[in-house]
Amino acid sequence: MTSRIDPVSPPYSGHVAEQLDAMMPPGVPPILLFRTFVRNFPMTTAMSGWGSYELSKRLSLSLRDREIVIDRTCARCRCEYEWGVHVAFFAGRAGLSSEQVSSLTQGSACDPCWADQRDRLLIQAADALHDSADIGDDLWRELTRVFSDEQLLDLMMLAGWYHAVSFTANGARVALEDGAPRLADVQGPPAR
Repeated sequence: MTSRIDPVSPPYSGHVAEQLDAMMPPGVPPILLFRTFVRNFPMTTAMSGWGSYELSKRLSLSLRDREIVIDRTCARCRCEYEWGVHVAFFAGRAGLSSEQVSSLTQGSACDPCWADQRDRLLIQAADALHDSADIGDDLWRELTRVFSDEQLLDLMMLAGWYHAVSFTANGARVALEDGAPRLADVQGPPAR
């Protein structure tokens, strides 16, 4: 697959280097997606605050909750790029087993690897938002028994944010990162 928008290459100009450094953990080279985003520098600076919030401890959802929503959303959007980056960097830290990563990619909330109701509800919410851009009343009632209003708002915005990221990565044909897993690496039934 050929990128439709070439990512910037080093050496980066001063303001681009500063922006890319701010978007990555210290000492980690900038990923291709961010190097593509900076082609529109005003957009990148505007979105950096929100992106930082979504991946920070300020988010009311736990790391595990966050990664379940992100991995499921990216898999449902067939965004191999962002799914692979998150699985490679965060799945282990979030305590997701290989069976759970497989289920998030190609299974359902009913798969036996999901013993925790909280996990199942996150998957159902991500699926509902992906399929209908809404959450039905019955699922909403279940969600409110487990999640606070603050967490529900974060969950919905997180799913929407990763739809936007997925649309951009897919549409721009951002090349896959070296060493990141591929969707084809995961076995399981097709996602619903």
